[in-house]
Amino acid sequence: MAYSSSLTDAEWEILEPLLPQILPQKKRTRPCAWTKREIIDGILYQLKNGCNWKDLPKDLPPYSTVYWHYKQWREAGVIKKLMGVLHGQVREQVKKKPKWTTLIIIDSQAVKNTCNASVKSKGFCFYKATNGIKRHLAVDTLGFPFFTHCTKANVSDDVGLLEMLTLNIDYFKSKPVNIPKITILLDHGYHIDALIEKLKQVYPQIMTKIRFELSTKPSKQEKGAQGKSGFVPAVARWVIERSNAWMERCKSLVKNFERTLSHAETKINLCFVRLMLKRLAATS
Repeated sequence: MAYSSSLTDAEWEILEPLLPQILPQKKRTRPCAWTKREIIDGILYQLKNGCNWKDLPKDLPPYSTVYWHYKQWREAGVIKKLMGVLHGQVREQVKKKPKWTTLIIIDSQAVKNTCNASVKSKGFCFYKATNGIKRHLAVDTLGFPFFTHCTKANVSDDVGLLEMLTLNIDYFKSKPVNIPKITILLDHGYHIDALIEKLKQVYPQIMTKIRFELSTKPSKQEKGAQGKSGFVPAVARWVIERSNAWMERCKSLVKNFERTLSHAETKINLCFVRLMLKRLAATS
């Protein structure tokens, strides 16, 4: 039986050739009674519906088989690698460079923890009045992430951004000099001077590769001229707000149900893998 979360034939045609390149080499053991597609359908069912692994429908592979494969792929970094490969394909599809961009939009989202979360992943964000974690995203103009990172909710946006960029500093080190600087668009909750000072300690030449920019806020006069009042969204900033909304389509991401921060990050990556497969299949 096919579920709304299950891969279509078109999506499987895109995904199947990538698996041998990304999946870890398996030891010579008894062949699995279930196909990779069936196992992935089980993983995606849990992602979208947010059920316990034990509550997977009986016509899908046993939950122990599905979760074992998910755990192995998570620990081997398979889902993160897959997200990177699919992101490149999505960008190529719209005639963009697969790896390099001139604009990255960064923001964070605080979400509540559940009782599953460990003590090490618990923190209270006074600004959002949220006891949980923060999800930091660095997306392109399509809304798909180059980088994802999770911290405790009490970690400031500046510190979370520094951690995310530091973990992915090789991306900026390898940027060719013959393409323009990457503009990193931030909201007014970030402090650019402090960020630059800290990043230079990690990579002294970082500002030859990137530049920070704060998103503009329309003034009262500008809003009045447009016949608008109150909150008016900034177009570029709402690309990443839309990305945050995309994650909430998965019930397992409405709150943080994961025990560790790295596990929470993997679930985010899996969500965007699913979204990019849909995008590629819809326009192929």
